[in-house]
Amino acid sequence: MTTVNANLDPEALARLGLRTVDLAVMALEATVKTSESGARPEGVVRCDPKWFLEVEVARVRASLERVLMGRHPDEGLDALLEVGALELLLPEINAMVGFGDGEWRHKDVWKHTKQVVRQAVPRTEVRWAALLHDIGKIKTRRIEPNGEVHFFGHAEVGASMFDRLQRRLPLFKGEDALSSSVRFLILHHLRASQYDDSWTDSAVRRFAKEMGGCMGDLLDLSRADITTKRPEKKRRGLEAISELAARVRQIQDEDARVPPLPKGVGTAISATFGIAPSPRLGELMKKLKEAVEGGELDAQREAEYYLEWLRASGLVGG
Repeated sequence: MTTVNANLDPEALARLGLRTVDLAVMALEATVKTSESGARPEGVVRCDPKWFLEVEVARVRASLERVLMGRHPDEGLDALLEVGALELLLPEINAMVGFGDGEWRHKDVWKHTKQVVRQAVPRTEVRWAALLHDIGKIKTRRIEPNGEVHFFGHAEVGASMFDRLQRRLPLFKGEDALSSSVRFLILHHLRASQYDDSWTDSAVRRFAKEMGGCMGDLLDLSRADITTKRPEKKRRGLEAISELAARVRQIQDEDARVPPLPKGVGTAISATFGIAPSPRLGELMKKLKEAVEGGELDAQREAEYYLEWLRASGLVGG
């Protein structure tokens, strides 16, 4: 990596025909090229981290997003670290570097995050959430006397940290929907991984309602968040998410389906033809449903419409 002495003062840089902001922009462009190609370009500049504060936020946002959306985002993230950009622009991410995979028995959060970003579908909301989903782990690590490591509440803490990040560096200014989606995904990124086949239909229905329009993004983030090196564990995790997605679709399809008959038809049959609740009444209701599903009758008409059909069909007496 080609470097420019970060200790040079602005006057010295000016004598060289350079401005600190220009060097910072060049460095960001180099990280974008790294993400897109997977290789470091020549002439990459390592900057004094504070130089990046001179770059307008919109340009910072565009560069960071291009890194995230590249074909090799993990390489681009490493380049952002190397040029000094993460230290002041995203200290929440910079703090992950070297956090774990050493003295304490938990995965290296920086390596994990880069893998999640790389595995995530290249959709803006998902890639940003993949980058930020574990920022709360830095503040929530708890080491038990037996050496076990926990990060209780890291999703909630991460969402609050995202709020503070936005106040410090308004990356998503004017894009409230995107900001809300990214925050939502950070807050709920563990929800799908908690699924197992003991969930009732009511639990699946409640999950789908709470996730709302972020459902697809959340499931994609959950798939990307599986970074285990054990093939069988990874397979089980992916299958569980696919099963959850299938159950959500099935229940939503069932809930959206219009009932063939309006409420009260059975009561009307009983009152009109003197047929008490019985297998006989059940058989008549079944015939009506089959006629609707077969296109012979309209769905959701008034009760008299179905009573008349029963009379005309000879299934009941006048």
